[in-house]
Amino acid sequence: MTNPRPRRVLLAPDKFKGSLSAAQVAAALAAGISRAAPGTAIRCTPVADGGDGTVDAFVAAGWERVEVDSYGPTLAPVTASYAVRGRVAVVELAAVSGIAKLPGGQPDPLHASTYGVGDVIGDALDRGAREIVLGLGGSASTDGGAGLLQALGLRILDADGNELPCGGAALARAVRVDREDLHPGLADATVTLASDVDNPLLGSTGAAAIYAPQKGADPDQVATLEAALKNWAAVLGPEFADKPGAGAAGGTGFGALAALGAQMRSGIDLVLDLIDFRAQLADADLVITGEGSLDEQSLSGKAPIGVCQAARAAGVPVLAVAGRVLLTPDQVRAAGFAGAHALSELEPDPVRSMATAAALLERIGERIIES
Repeated sequence: MTNPRPRRVLLAPDKFKGSLSAAQVAAALAAGISRAAPGTAIRCTPVADGGDGTVDAFVAAGWERVEVDSYGPTLAPVTASYAVRGRVAVVELAAVSGIAKLPGGQPDPLHASTYGVGDVIGDALDRGAREIVLGLGGSASTDGGAGLLQALGLRILDADGNELPCGGAALARAVRVDREDLHPGLADATVTLASDVDNPLLGSTGAAAIYAPQKGADPDQVATLEAALKNWAAVLGPEFADKPGAGAAGGTGFGALAALGAQMRSGIDLVLDLIDFRAQLADADLVITGEGSLDEQSLSGKAPIGVCQAARAAGVPVLAVAGRVLLTPDQVRAAGFAGAHALSELEPDPVRSMATAAALLERIGERIIES
């Protein structure tokens, strides 16, 4: 290092998907930095943008974890958790109704549901939470948030007055909704959606067309889900279908906006606010953030960009670390980073890089502190 004084480093990475959690990424970087410069003051603050890993980020920030037995996307039993501080509860859709919760990993695009998410929100309301933060991302369903609302007491009825089963395809038969039995805790609760997706509910950039194929839907099933969501929008609130983020998490954004009066916010900005990230910047000389792949999609508001913007506003330089960096040096600088380091520079084989990510991150940590 050109400056021998201990540096005060704030580590705020997101997860390296399929390899390491955000906390593990931070721990590996910290180990490398400490080995190269034992006097360095290090603070680890894992972050997330509303997708998988969001609850873990809040628990790492000192929030209480609450475990609850609930229902996965196919209504199979799952154990999920959410984070609580005071009357604020952070619920992560992916931890309950995410793709990782599909039994045997088998997709069920027409029938998968967000019912479990609503069940978990209900548990938080029962325990006194009145500010619900719902992280959207990683969903296994395209049900327009209908399952979530059903779990909270909304009755979705067909032409004969019968309640519809869970799943996106059934929404084609929806005729009206009955709100009489909605959870009473919702009357004085606020719901905020954390998402980095701004897709509408319907159309060529909507929930079915863009995301359902990633959840196992073939072209015919995509068409079925699109028609069902169109009908669902007409029943619940067509004015909300074009709202930015209505298509997030298989249309869960739409359901929450239309029926719960939810507000949509950038996932990473909301997370940074709730974990008091900006206060932590006051004594930092350097911030290191990152995610598995730093690419064009990152620039649309992923966690590293949010961290970078907050740090730059506080006058603290920021470095990015990723499994691979697909941005040009000019793009990296334009995004506000002082530089970017990729594990692929040390191990070009992606399989080996993912398998040895922790050790590679330690070496990157050493490189950063020694430069």
